[in-house]
Amino acid sequence: MSFFISDAVAAAAPATAAQPGLEGMIFPAAILVFFYFLFILPQSKKTKEHKAMLSTLNKGTEVVTSGGILGKVAEVDDNFVKLEVSENTFLQVQRHAIASIMPKGTYKTVNKPSLTKR
Repeated sequence: MSFFISDAVAAAAPATAAQPGLEGMIFPAAILVFFYFLFILPQSKKTKEHKAMLSTLNKGTEVVTSGGILGKVAEVDDNFVKLEVSENTFLQVQRHAIASIMPKGTYKTVNKPSLTKR
C-alpha cells in the first residue's frame, strides 16, 4: 500500500501507456508557425523598412518624429539628427525617433505665416 497513490488507481492504470508520436507534435508546431506568420514576420518587415527609410535621411529632408514634431533635417549624425522646427530653432533627436518622411513642401506650408491678423 502506497501513501501517495491508492491501490485502486494504481491497479486501474494500463500496463503500457501509448507514447505521443508525430501526431502529438503537429499541433504545437502549427501554433509556432501561426505565431511566426502573425507576429514575427510582419514586425521584421516593418523594422527593415524603417531602417531603409532612416538610411535615406539627408540634409533638407522633411520628417515627422514619433512625438509628432515636424521639422527639416539640418544635420545628420550616426546616432542623432538635428531638426529645424522653426526659423533658427533646432532640436536634436535620436535617429530612430524619426517616424516618417514627409513630401517636399510640407514644412514650408505649415510654417508659413497666416495672412489674416486677429
